[in-house]
Amino acid sequence: MTDLDLAGLRTQLVDLHRELVRWGLVAWTAGNVSARVAGQDLMVIKPSGVSYDDLTPESMVVCDLDGNLVDGALSPSSDTAAHAYIYRHMPHVGGVVHTHSSFASAWAARAEPIPCVLTAMADEFGGAIPVGPFALIGGDEIGRGVVETLAGHRSPAVLMKNHGVFTIGPDARAAVKAAVMCEDVARTAHLARSLGEPVPIPQSAVDSLHDRYRNVYGQR
Repeated sequence: MTDLDLAGLRTQLVDLHRELVRWGLVAWTAGNVSARVAGQDLMVIKPSGVSYDDLTPESMVVCDLDGNLVDGALSPSSDTAAHAYIYRHMPHVGGVVHTHSSFASAWAARAEPIPCVLTAMADEFGGAIPVGPFALIGGDEIGRGVVETLAGHRSPAVLMKNHGVFTIGPDARAAVKAAVMCEDVARTAHLARSLGEPVPIPQSAVDSLHDRYRNVYGQR
């Protein structure tokens, strides 16, 4: 990747952080988006504690996949070690998002998976959204929990117990989309639960819906 490509990635991350604000997934300075730098053992991530309004391409931080600062004047996100662990152990992942979005985090506070009771869930997540273990912030324990929980799951989202949401994708934009969709289905599943017991979708239908969404839906 050239310096021009890296500059483009930094600009894209500023725009994607604004998407988190636009969709109501973050409060104050909480939450972050990162992106793997193609062809290099590097990632770009939000600086720690900086307002979304103040983010610029120049403020984005470049780290290696051990979480060490490579380029940038600011300290990287407190979740950097978690993001780095995910990239090291999931080579297909090109983007990671973390939010404390309200409805999804409420399910995380209950340590309860979001059941697959909506066709939109079958489409995007291929089943229930699983719960990962409780882990303290700052080290790679959260990243380890994300990787271990998502192993064998089709879901690009995991609810970390008593914490919030982590999503992954082939690129940062896809990870942001998964975070948006996670909050959307968490809200609807919560509303359904308030009315009674939601009706699960049969596994064969989940499989069919997920395959159609991956291989037929949209423009080719």
